Amino acid sequence: MIQFDRKIIGGLIVFGLVVSTILYILFPLGLVRFFTDRDLLTRFITEHRTYAAFIFIGLQALQVIAAPIPGEVTGFVGGMLFGNCGGILYSTIGLTIGSWLAFLLARVAGRPLVEKLVKPEIIDRYDYVMKHKGIALAFLMFLIPGFPKDYLCYLLGLGHMGHRNFLIVSTTGRFLGTVLLTLEGSFFRNRHYAAFFTVLGLSILCILLVMVYRVNIERWIRSIRAAQQLKHRAARSRQKRTGGED
Repeated sequence: MIQFDRKIIGGLIVFGLVVSTILYILFPLGLVRFFTDRDLLTRFITEHRTYAAFIFIGLQALQVIAAPIPGEVTGFVGGMLFGNCGGILYSTIGLTIGSWLAFLLARVAGRPLVEKLVKPEIIDRYDYVMKHKGIALAFLMFLIPGFPKDYLCYLLGLGHMGHRNFLIVSTTGRFLGTVLLTLEGSFFRNRHYAAFFTVLGLSILCILLVMVYRVNIERWIRSIRAAQQLKHRAARSRQKRTGGED
């Protein structure tokens, strides 16, 4: 049974405000269409060229916090509108802000609230992530295509990882995917269709491989965690023996 202390009550208030704001922005105002309609998003940002970069960064951050919203459309549009360098830069800034806000929300609100945002099967599948604070494991999960990276931000917020380490692994781990989506958008805008289909094909191939070998990949990641746990236990045992001898 959940004990509703001040932390839980404060988390409920924060959670309610965040979710209410997101739902109001996405649905009554029709903003959810920007994440699914590439032409609508492109036209909207083009019409507001003065503030285009800020609008795009805000949309990228929002699609992370509203985890079920797909980020592929915004990443692609970033390449179309801002080119390679601008698209990668603005996407990275937006994704970093959104990832940190999701992490912070989970850290403040706690598991009862994350369970309302993240599907139970995803929490059960990646429960071991919350018990682990190594940056290498988290980096791999952000790096590998097909893993639920936005949900992962919430799950890591429930764990022991510090804010700085989280920002490092989430930013660097997302970078490859950001580059690929931006390149696709940039190549498409410049009508470099051979390069566009090459990058698109590589992206699809990576996703298909992850889908086919997902179980093996997850087993491998779990084995890494288990090996690290054994290493830490062995180190603690040696320290205890050394202390006993002294």
